[in-house]
Amino acid sequence: MHAATNLILNTDSYKASHWLQYPPGVDATFFYLESRGGEYRRTLFFGLQSILKEYLSRPVTAAMVDTAKAFFAAHGEPFNEAGWRHVVGSHGGTLPLRIRAVPEGMLVPTHQALMTIESTCPDCFWLPSYAETLLMRVWYPTTVATIGWHVRQTIRTFLERTSDDPDGQLAFKLHDFGARGVSSAESAALGGMAHLVNFKGTDTVLGVLAASEYYGEAMAGFSIPAAEHSTITAWGRDREVDAYRNMLHRFARPGAVVACVSDSYDLFHAIEAIWGGSLHETVVKSGAILVVRPDSGNPVEVVERTLGMLEGAFGSSVNGKGYRVLNHVRVIQGDGVTPDSIRLILERITQAGFATDNIAFGMGGALLQKLDRDTQRFALKCSAARIDGQWIEVFKDPATDHAKASRGGRLTLVRRRGHGAFRTIALPDGAIEADAATLGPDWEDALQTIWQDGRLVRDWSFAEVRSRSER
Repeated sequence: MHAATNLILNTDSYKASHWLQYPPGVDATFFYLESRGGEYRRTLFFGLQSILKEYLSRPVTAAMVDTAKAFFAAHGEPFNEAGWRHVVGSHGGTLPLRIRAVPEGMLVPTHQALMTIESTCPDCFWLPSYAETLLMRVWYPTTVATIGWHVRQTIRTFLERTSDDPDGQLAFKLHDFGARGVSSAESAALGGMAHLVNFKGTDTVLGVLAASEYYGEAMAGFSIPAAEHSTITAWGRDREVDAYRNMLHRFARPGAVVACVSDSYDLFHAIEAIWGGSLHETVVKSGAILVVRPDSGNPVEVVERTLGMLEGAFGSSVNGKGYRVLNHVRVIQGDGVTPDSIRLILERITQAGFATDNIAFGMGGALLQKLDRDTQRFALKCSAARIDGQWIEVFKDPATDHAKASRGGRLTLVRRRGHGAFRTIALPDGAIEADAATLGPDWEDALQTIWQDGRLVRDWSFAEVRSRSER
């Protein structure tokens, strides 16, 4: 959206008046971001770098100030023209802020500081609050990455129980089907990229491109030729076998993988009469792996029955852990897929004696869209202000909901070496990070300075993010 390139307008309307609302004598403020609980007890932090590169790295210009001044005058809000002219004239249009955060890909328990934002210019004490709207949006890629990480642990558990090659298969067990189900191209890019922190299978092209643009990963995700209903039903019901034969002719080669949706009319007839019947030898002789995709019905029941029928048609072998692996064919379930249904499906097929090798999942809306800021209850709050040269704690504690209480003080997050325990602590006045001597040898500051006065200080690679999440 072109308007979003003007950083001054990429905020909430009421932010324009907040510079007038702080007490006299304020010349610095300090904010922090945390997950206040939510669906998962741990949060995988990701996506801040993309926001900083896309928005904060573009200098504010005098023309942007002029545009914003006219907008807010018509919009009914006061405008801090002098403040923004100071940003342009004294700081080259870049924001005098210090942003510290946990390394991207790190898993942190909820109720801990993930990021802090502090003003570094006395004339710009109001900027952390103004930038809240934009920086808060890190909740979205973080939540997608968090959901993906927990799904990864679920699938890993079943692979380790039933597969001879859990590490080799895990990265491609959850495929991103979400591009068409999100609200915008930017959501597809950020959410699709966040999915790729945990998995490598995707059909969301914009997510792959975002990982390249913001994290330098040349090719973060991969796909395979796959049919959709239109490419099958265009042949007509009477020529369904020809549609499937064409898929094999076009894409089935030794070592290749090709997926075909098979429930356009009758999934079980297609398995029995076509894949396991008239095209059986074609599948076997092709040397490819055929992936059959159901797309309707109760996911748990349909997957189990599909595996059973494919086993009847193509046979199976028993692996080293005593579970059956289909010959020549696999299944991908892409309908009704959620973190809960994945677990239920895996429980059912494991009970039936099938290895997790046989199944992959495609998740769309539940991965990239069926979530919001309250999934992990994200909040970005002011915790300290400097007034007349003295830092004071700033916090809230609503009597009607103590769960919304916020912390006070200039904060950082410390981590116990080797144990993964975290604590959010207050910093001494003037300190930027926790003092190593005070912490002792067992603890270290978990936050790093990412942005300092208009400059990106730490540029994570996607490989680093992935490596950290896999630990």
